[in-house]
Amino acid sequence: MTVTLPSSPAAARVDTALPPLALRGLSVAYQEQPAVWNVSLEVPAASLTAIIGPNGAGKSTLLKAALGLVPRLSGEARFFGEPLARVRRRVAYVPQRTSVDWDFPANALDVVTMGLYGRLGWLRRAGQRERAAALGCLERVGMADFAGRQISELSGGQQQRVFLARALAQEADLTFMDEPFAGVDAVTERAIVDVLRDLRAQGRTVVAVHHDLDTVRDYFDRVALLNVQLVSSGPTDTAFTPAALRAAYGERHGALAAALAGD
Repeated sequence: MTVTLPSSPAAARVDTALPPLALRGLSVAYQEQPAVWNVSLEVPAASLTAIIGPNGAGKSTLLKAALGLVPRLSGEARFFGEPLARVRRRVAYVPQRTSVDWDFPANALDVVTMGLYGRLGWLRRAGQRERAAALGCLERVGMADFAGRQISELSGGQQQRVFLARALAQEADLTFMDEPFAGVDAVTERAIVDVLRDLRAQGRTVVAVHHDLDTVRDYFDRVALLNVQLVSSGPTDTAFTPAALRAAYGERHGALAAALAGD
């Protein structure tokens, strides 16, 4: 028997006075070349937000700068009105799959159990209850049958689902995902979408770097278009427009982007 982690009701998660993420004048430069410039952005609770833009637009850099994984030139990031250090347990991060060392000697269940250490503390060993909870997270993403499989032996889509399960184990109120759909199979894509919608229904918030313009409207209710600077942000219906796509991708490529997006 597996035990899934408890889900808090949406009303207990949503605090409209304190957005899960608020960026103010965030800038990052690499060797004096701006990568992200003066970005201010608020993400409301219980939403799914896609960060989109052309290659080299600074999408992944924006996430990493918000989380303090790369140094900021200027600006600040607030999480639920606080610096990250004060609310770290409420925030989860799923990195790009290509940035992970998949030769690390751990099986799928071990990887997901690592997501519980924020609550356990690193000096406490995970017990039967914690491993049952981790197995429940694997079950939610369709990976319970692979719990004992070495992570290096899994396909790319399976690895991505394991990392999503680890994020679920953290029970975070805000989850960052960097290209969660990149290079995954259709089964994994559907599993990820189902989990994202479930998180939103629980009042939780997801911010994801996304590249497939054709699925933006289907998967996300909010969007932020980025090309070093923030071009447009807000509800998908109003911010994901042909004019915004042209501004983000350039007139030539923006027309193609708008066509791909169905406009």
